[in-house]
Amino acid sequence: MVVLMENKRVSDENEVVERLVLTGNDLTLEDVIDVARNYKKVEIAESAIEAVNDSRKIIDEIVDNERVVYGVTTGFGSLCNVSIPRDDCVQLQENLIRTHSSGFGNPLAEDAVRAVMLIRINSLLKGYSGIRMSTINTLLSMLNAGVCPHIPEKGSLGASGDLAPLAHMVLPMLGLGKAYFHGELMAGADAMAKAGVEVIQLEAKEGLALINGTTVLTGIGALATYDAIQLLKLSDIVGALSLEAHRGIESPFKEELHLIRPQSGQLATARNIRRLIENSTLTTEATTERVQDAYSLRCMPQIHGASKDTIAYVKEKVEIEINSVTDNPIITRSGEVISGGNFHGEPMAQPFDFLGIGVSEIGNVSERRIERLVNTSLSHLPSFLVKHPGLNSGFMITQYAAASLASENKILSHPASVDSIPSCENQEDFVSMGTTAARKARDIVGNSRRILATEFMAACQAIDFRLEERNFSLGKGTQIAYDKFREAIKLIENDKDIEMYDELEKATQVLIDGELLQAVEQEVTLDIQFSDL
Repeated sequence: MVVLMENKRVSDENEVVERLVLTGNDLTLEDVIDVARNYKKVEIAESAIEAVNDSRKIIDEIVDNERVVYGVTTGFGSLCNVSIPRDDCVQLQENLIRTHSSGFGNPLAEDAVRAVMLIRINSLLKGYSGIRMSTINTLLSMLNAGVCPHIPEKGSLGASGDLAPLAHMVLPMLGLGKAYFHGELMAGADAMAKAGVEVIQLEAKEGLALINGTTVLTGIGALATYDAIQLLKLSDIVGALSLEAHRGIESPFKEELHLIRPQSGQLATARNIRRLIENSTLTTEATTERVQDAYSLRCMPQIHGASKDTIAYVKEKVEIEINSVTDNPIITRSGEVISGGNFHGEPMAQPFDFLGIGVSEIGNVSERRIERLVNTSLSHLPSFLVKHPGLNSGFMITQYAAASLASENKILSHPASVDSIPSCENQEDFVSMGTTAARKARDIVGNSRRILATEFMAACQAIDFRLEERNFSLGKGTQIAYDKFREAIKLIENDKDIEMYDELEKATQVLIDGELLQAVEQEVTLDIQFSDL
């Protein structure tokens, strides 16, 4: 992705502001994060403008010649055979936005909305949608100015695109609907005025170009995919800490074992664990008294690795989709108008279901390690990691809560993509439910993050007990993780119980902030895939 550097006065006249330059072709997952969460400014490459303008000329000619073209001079869906007079083509597009804004539920988070806006702009810039450059620029100005449309998260079938949620995105462009500006929810017209962005009137085809596509499900799923990648690295770190807390056996992580089953994620996980526990005096070798560890410790390369392979596959699909044209009809370079099915969400619905399954397994195995840490018969540490179990409950209920989340993840992991409900007078008779798949994956990531935060707390508490037994030393990477975690979450003293919720919240925030992972990765390389294959 091209990045421009320009001098722009923000708070310091010498401050340099990075701008992401969109071409329609090379947007990355990391670019999406930079814009959605880090508020990087965006602009459009000159090379994309010509393609957009050429595509628009074809639409203007269709309208001028009163050709019958779906969505331009006809109704929508099963009303595709209803011709629309030339004088009503503009009203047709506004009617489309008004009626299709039928969403329900909590609003999408700001980062998800910003991801949606960015991906939509990038798709339109490919020049196959027949939209005016000025309309794209309006959406771009909203994104850069911080206008965040209020988009209810439910209501999309992920089939003729994300019609309902994308219609809510478009409403403020017309001075309608609701939007957030500087964190305040207000009328769409007011948000646009405060941001200094002029509202517009849609021309022929533009309403359909803006709302017909997989952008919402892809935006939600892209953020979930990025978060899953971070979570997989954290799972190796906390798994290594738990291994040390149990004085686990090192040999199951030797490379010779994994080279004879060369699954990329498995090899990467084994190497990550070896790097993290390097120089540890807490881990041990197998003995006649202790031949092997439980699966949740011994099989981390196989379990975490399978999820890594899943996430690598999903990331590849996401990066194809964020650089694709998914509306309908599309305008070819030769001027042909093709009414097809690129709006159908099935190519992403299945991967996002798979994403949910992969991340759910990370939460599942983490909960099992928590149980081993708090169970005295398995850890050989005091029950529930307190010196006075009975008087104090310690970490007892943290495992309950983690188990509840793991169980919920299993329910959420049921694939949405195997479901379908016909719509639009049976014209749209097979739908993807891809947006539901993306939302489920997002929720599974959140639940699994909380489970990992709980394991971090329990593992560090258990390690403190070990350090009381003897002057052990942690591994090269686990020591960094332990120290960083302890900056925010102190040892829970054993003479009284605390309100666990507050500490769990802080622990979860440590994982969200990313500083712990960053600190570890400055010293220890953590791979998602095994690059040597």
